[in-house]
Amino acid sequence: MKKFGIIAVAMALLAGLSQCKKENLTTPEQVGEKVHITLNVGGSNNNRVDVNTACGEVAFEENDVIYVASNGVYVGTLAYNGTQFSGNVTDPVEGQKLHFYFLGNVDLTESLAEGTSTECSVVISDQRTKLPVISYAPSREDYETGRTAYNATLLNKRALVKLNVTTISEAATCITGMNNKVTVDFATNGFTYSQEGAGSIVLPAGNGERWAILLPQDAVTDAVVNSYDGIHSGTCGTVPAIAANDYLTEGITATIDHRAGVINGLFSVSATQQVRFSKGNLQYIGSAGNGDDNNTGGYWKIADHQWDYIGETTPQATDNKTIDRDLFGWGTSGYERNDTYYQPWSVSADYSMYRSYGTWANLYDQTDWGYNAIRNGGNAENSGWRTPSRGDWYYLFNTRSTASDIRWVVGSVNDVNGYILLPDDWSAAYYALNYPNDNSNGFGSNTISAEDWTNSLEAYGAVFLPAAGKRVAVDYFESPSEMESIYINDVGSYGYYWSSEYYEASKAFKMYLASTNYSTNWEFRSYGLSVRLVRDAE
Repeated sequence: MKKFGIIAVAMALLAGLSQCKKENLTTPEQVGEKVHITLNVGGSNNNRVDVNTACGEVAFEENDVIYVASNGVYVGTLAYNGTQFSGNVTDPVEGQKLHFYFLGNVDLTESLAEGTSTECSVVISDQRTKLPVISYAPSREDYETGRTAYNATLLNKRALVKLNVTTISEAATCITGMNNKVTVDFATNGFTYSQEGAGSIVLPAGNGERWAILLPQDAVTDAVVNSYDGIHSGTCGTVPAIAANDYLTEGITATIDHRAGVINGLFSVSATQQVRFSKGNLQYIGSAGNGDDNNTGGYWKIADHQWDYIGETTPQATDNKTIDRDLFGWGTSGYERNDTYYQPWSVSADYSMYRSYGTWANLYDQTDWGYNAIRNGGNAENSGWRTPSRGDWYYLFNTRSTASDIRWVVGSVNDVNGYILLPDDWSAAYYALNYPNDNSNGFGSNTISAEDWTNSLEAYGAVFLPAAGKRVAVDYFESPSEMESIYINDVGSYGYYWSSEYYEASKAFKMYLASTNYSTNWEFRSYGLSVRLVRDAE
């Protein structure tokens, strides 16, 4: 490991990826004495304007900005003219150090108030252009009236790390599970590192050597690598513990080599469109949240196995934010509509709480569960996942043609009852199945072990829809203010899967799966059903 040299850099982070905290949301009228000062950072090679990956050194460029604090508050900015920094500061305190912060050239001036702001945060997620250098130093000299020239050597508060990327995607590479947010406390000159969202670091597109700025953190063994558009995913080698001023040149292997969260089989949902199914039912992991209004920390994931369902093992019949669940009222994706979030933990029997995925005015404006960043499904919002429409479900079960003439069978997988969908190119030689397209013999028609499922069915693109039951929400008095009855029903006996289509004021369409019957009919929108996402094939 080789240490960074003395720093200095310039880089443009997107202003939208940063945020600052201040005590007053309205910038007050500036008062106090403004003093013009200059800062010599020294050691800068002005021919370089980005990190020199050969040695880890960095340099400033013209118009770079440094933020200045005195006595624990922000007091002004200095701009670089190619030789030194200069600018005005307000009411610096006599006999104390000035404190200088380079924060990746993010423009914070509209959100920082001179003499008031004590803290600022910057997110360094987007590294597709320049690398977001974060550095700090106190002045070598105490501030004193009449002195205008100061000196400081800014030191790195982050590490430069090499990654060796192999990808089949033309989109940028995204690594999640990393510290990507730095919060600066002007009062203590302390730096706190944390994760914003999924903790994403976005690198330039393409294969080969990629350098990244990483913030101090413990070693990460479960980092996820995927394409920035969320379509492809892969594996990432262990990211070692990161310390400020580190320079790691060995190279961490990041490989993007498969579609994120999808089964390889292709299924026709119309005469012109095929889809790929997710590898399991959708789950919301509320137990990872902190219980605030948005249960910060809770996340969406695809079940680990196609036969997995949560059922009655957690209190899904309550509105407890911090439990795991996989039965959802219609439209409860967490997407903001008309300034209201219909959250996955919504269990009210009042059907008006379950509006369409889009706006109430346009009941077919679809923004469903697939809009979310799904942790093991690419971990990017709006990455192509969607809920099947009623027409999709109908075509899958009743209309499409397959190579073997087998569209579906009824059975059990790993002792879980449900329906098995076979892809368009399914060959009867892959695995012997009883009663194709015939549910007259119920779930006992085909009994398949976990091993056979994995090696002989899923490997060839088969999909399993478990009979995960439903959450019933009944309003006996037809008024949301009266007593409600909410309970889990039919687990292991019936499968209920939402479609994306609205039916009428209190209802939406679903796919209903019973041991000897199925249909695309309606369900009350307040009921909690399973969600199985698909992605349109290219």
